[in-house]
Amino acid sequence: MKKRVTGLGGFFFKTKDPDQSKNWYNKHLGLNTDQYGCTFWWKDKEGNDCSTQWSPMNADTDYFKPSQSSFMMNFRVENLVELLEVLKQEGVTVVGEMQEFEYGKFGWILDPDGNKLELWEPIDKALL
Repeated sequence: MKKRVTGLGGFFFKTKDPDQSKNWYNKHLGLNTDQYGCTFWWKDKEGNDCSTQWSPMNADTDYFKPSQSSFMMNFRVENLVELLEVLKQEGVTVVGEMQEFEYGKFGWILDPDGNKLELWEPIDKALL
């Protein structure tokens, strides 16, 4: 099997006021925020354009369910279809069905503490 995780794709967290959080991080830490949070652009070792997303989300979001955690990490992966099959065989809890968009494929799993983790096979060129 190829590599599993290739990098951090994003960090999502619950907050009472996402706009206030985005403004605070923009003012005090210089994050270039937009409606989704902040996208960090970087190049991988082959020189390909890649991104990592930072996003404050409403405290009442259902996106992290079934996890009760206040955060969710997104990991960049290679070959999500194969990885989800391997993880199932290893006894990892897979949440929902894989989804595919013009910017990549997404799948979700739970870690041993019940934290929902998002797995993303990106199509980085679609994000530019």
